Amino acid sequence: MDIKIALITGANKGLGFESARILGQKGFRVYIGARDKKRGEEAAAALKKEGFDARFLQLDVTSDSSVTDAAKQLAEQEKHLDVLINNAGIALLDRDGKGSVSTIEVMKETYEVNVFGPFRVTKAFLPLLKNSKQASVVMVSSGLGSVTLHADPNSWMATVEAIAYNSSKTALNGVMIGFANEFKAYGIKVNSVNPGYNATDLNNNQGTYPPTHGAGIIVKAAHLDSAGPTGTFVDQDQSCPW
Repeated sequence: MDIKIALITGANKGLGFESARILGQKGFRVYIGARDKKRGEEAAAALKKEGFDARFLQLDVTSDSSVTDAAKQLAEQEKHLDVLINNAGIALLDRDGKGSVSTIEVMKETYEVNVFGPFRVTKAFLPLLKNSKQASVVMVSSGLGSVTLHADPNSWMATVEAIAYNSSKTALNGVMIGFANEFKAYGIKVNSVNPGYNATDLNNNQGTYPPTHGAGIIVKAAHLDSAGPTGTFVDQDQSCPW
């Protein structure tokens, strides 16, 4: 029986690391995707110490060459990829804000990681995903990417002024739908998740929930059977409004 293989970007800490731990508990071999070699290796070593099959894969989602090299390296070690979790993301809280305050530079930097990164990574690893009997791709989005909620004056999300971050997650959901529609032909599920407001470096650890909370939502969307959904935007218990 083939071991199930998972790759998680930005997995050296936070939601990515906790997602790796949960997948390890489910018997997956998990590749810790991280741009920082030292931190990535330390994260993989920590999971190995817990008895899980975790391995480091150096990967910078903003670099074409880094992502291409990572895909080649994984293809040399594995015949297939069963789960891809596009988790790496940034929120430039000190510079993001209202549209009149934020800058083109902040928009570009945010989109490079939060939108172009998942697009770049998913394309690069598609050949390995196609080789899986039942592959799943997860885009780690946010409720802040919901246009419906931002347009609702009664929603607290309408008060969150971070135009670069918020719109990047909206765009990511659009990328997800594009891939979901295309990948139906290959039997690959693609979904976006809102992991909730978790205490991570992304928000200076100010989140309401521990990272394990969001990681559980992410893994639930990644670990699907053949009847599982595709092209959805979900949180813990229900669909999120677009």
